[in-house]
Amino acid sequence: MYTFNPGPSQVYPELRGYLQDAFDEGWLSAPHRGERFTGLMRQTVADLKTKLNIPQDYTVFFLSSATECWEVLAQSLTPNKSFHLYSGAFGEKWFEYAKALRPNSTGQQFGIDELPEVYTLPLPDDSVDLVCITQNETSNATQLRDGFILNLYNRLGNALLAVDATSSLGGIQMKYIKADIWYGSVQKCFGMPAGLGIMVLSPRAVARFRQINERSHYNSLVAQYEKMLNFQTTHTPNVLGIYLLSRVLTDREPIKAVHQHLLDRATKLYDYFDQATQLTPLVTNPETRSTTVIGLQGPPALIDEVKRRAKEQGLLLGNGYGNWKSNSLRIANFPAIPDAAYEQLVQFFAREFA
Repeated sequence: MYTFNPGPSQVYPELRGYLQDAFDEGWLSAPHRGERFTGLMRQTVADLKTKLNIPQDYTVFFLSSATECWEVLAQSLTPNKSFHLYSGAFGEKWFEYAKALRPNSTGQQFGIDELPEVYTLPLPDDSVDLVCITQNETSNATQLRDGFILNLYNRLGNALLAVDATSSLGGIQMKYIKADIWYGSVQKCFGMPAGLGIMVLSPRAVARFRQINERSHYNSLVAQYEKMLNFQTTHTPNVLGIYLLSRVLTDREPIKAVHQHLLDRATKLYDYFDQATQLTPLVTNPETRSTTVIGLQGPPALIDEVKRRAKEQGLLLGNGYGNWKSNSLRIANFPAIPDAAYEQLVQFFAREFA
């Protein structure tokens, strides 16, 4: 069975061995304040920066999920309000989370085939603390590329730029210096089970939350930062998740090679679905199509039939989400899914739905 669900998604087959090693080596009961664990944290952070090309002066935090990042950013980096630019369900959810804590926060939605024009955006005034974007919108298979992020960053002034990269972190090579906050979860491009979030902050963001000095929560960024100076956490962390991440990073290629592989595969898949099947890409504008999540659209009855027949042949396709739930399906293009799975998928469509 191959799963193309865009999260939790297919895990690396090597995880079976990593899990056995974790048990045999005593990691499941390792003290999280001890030198052994802090050594693991130190090495994992170093490997994360090396394999993903994260600047050395950026700070890495481990949280429970990308959803927790929404709340932490509102708590610790948004004394006034945030501005949210979004095209899909997860960007909108982030906006809703922020409004629950900072009611003055505002947002603007754009279409899935639309690339917002940075120079005409009603960018907010000095009272806005964070400008928030979703680099890869999992719900509708869209993506904001480097050029857009760079142009937006150059317009922000005092505000920090926060980027949700949940379904592309670890799969796409990103220019981290062009934003202040990046975050994601491991159950997508890292090929791991759910339960661990990663957040990366620029020196500018670190200086800002230290200046704000919000300390009202167990996961306040100031408290997390003070613990992370010694490679510890404010809470009992997901030791197993951090161990698995360390093993995955050690065995994976650098992000440049991973990115190119996923890009080549996405290009072939879009070329195929653009012309050869009863379903067509959900996103028609090539400039806004995601590399790591491919959406296909069709009548709801056909979507259900495709998913049912694919499952019978050992291919688990992802459901549509949000406004696109009934008339679309999603195909993850994540590193842990082998090329053989996509060859089988294309053969299935050619045989059953050409």
